[in-house]
Amino acid sequence: MRSDGAVSMPDVISIIRAKRDGRELRGDEIDWVVEAFARGIVADEQMAALAMAIWFRGMTRAETARWTTAMVDSGRRLDFTGLGVPTVDKHSTGGVGDKITLPLAPLVAACGAAVPQLSGRGLGHTGGTLDKLESIPGWRADLSSAEIAHMLTDSAVGAVVCAAGAELAPADHRLYALRDVTGTVESIPLIASSIMSKKIAEGTGALVLDVKVGSGAFMTELGDARELARTMVELGADAGLPTSALLTRMDTPLGRTVGNALEVREAVEVLAGGGPADVVELTLGLAREMLAAVGLDATDPADRLRDGSAMDRWRAMIVAQGGDPDAPLPAAASTETVFAPRGGVVTELDALAVGTAAWRLGAGRARQGAAVQAGAGVELHVGIGDAVRAGQPLATLHTDTPEALPAAVTGFLEGVRIGDRTPVRPPLIVERITA
Repeated sequence: MRSDGAVSMPDVISIIRAKRDGRELRGDEIDWVVEAFARGIVADEQMAALAMAIWFRGMTRAETARWTTAMVDSGRRLDFTGLGVPTVDKHSTGGVGDKITLPLAPLVAACGAAVPQLSGRGLGHTGGTLDKLESIPGWRADLSSAEIAHMLTDSAVGAVVCAAGAELAPADHRLYALRDVTGTVESIPLIASSIMSKKIAEGTGALVLDVKVGSGAFMTELGDARELARTMVELGADAGLPTSALLTRMDTPLGRTVGNALEVREAVEVLAGGGPADVVELTLGLAREMLAAVGLDATDPADRLRDGSAMDRWRAMIVAQGGDPDAPLPAAASTETVFAPRGGVVTELDALAVGTAAWRLGAGRARQGAAVQAGAGVELHVGIGDAVRAGQPLATLHTDTPEALPAAVTGFLEGVRIGDRTPVRPPLIVERITA
């Protein structure tokens, strides 16, 4: 504030200092710095310094909400209000074997809602939905707004899974890349605003969050996962976007496959009425939450798996995006089976160890933009609580680069524990969080 009472024009150095010293940033300061960063007026090193100050000092609810709005306002917003059907989306914070979006989007569409699912690619040990779907011959992730709207209003489709365009929250795209190389990723206000700015800009009518917690998740501690979920739910409420969250376990992989084409195959098994029990449980749990959010909870999504209508939506969705749902999925050139070193009961299949093994085999990437192998990954033959004998197959590793197998085998076995007592497994869905 100047001596004459007028508000001074913000400048980046004073904003960095203010946050460094623990002061709550004003709304005009947040608006200015985000817009200036998007236009290149604020340099990368200056925004990196501010991100580090936020990492240390945190943000209040008001600051985080204003920061999120500024990220949204840096680009365009999609608008699906004229579709004539309710829209609802789901976002997962990422895990190992997390193929839930694949059966979930067509399932919810089969129940009467439109699902505009804007997804991303994987980095490190967590898989990306687009990477999985790109293993289907011909399928494409990049769609125009007109193509998205057409798929959502098509009574035979009703769902789309595609890449978020660069025009949605572009300031966040720049900041996300900067945080990744400056040690400021692990900030709950910045994580929450990054996720929610894109979801708010997407224009969905309601949002359900799947916040993972455990060794294979970004948040390994329940308290941190709960804080992240609450922050995102609050951001949704502040933006007028009905949002709820499920906290779900990610100590062991979801299902029996980790890897792109392998997970597509398993997702199709779920749509056909089969598949692993945990994948089915979480798919139905999230579907019910999404349908309740838009007032369609009179429909039981389990019926849509049984009657084949969810599978019909899946096939139509893949065809609409150029894919062939009947084409053989890619298979890796080399495989190696890992055997149980002793008999007993499987007490641990560590999600991080399995995910890292899949990454080493080529299913994931070490840096943004790198290629992935469609057929690479880990196929589990046992689960937690299964009895095994010495020499029994535990998993099959798939890769096009056989030189990666020794390290992947070693890493996988480091995450396996075989004991003498059947473990007590905690619930997959830990709790529900609402505004």
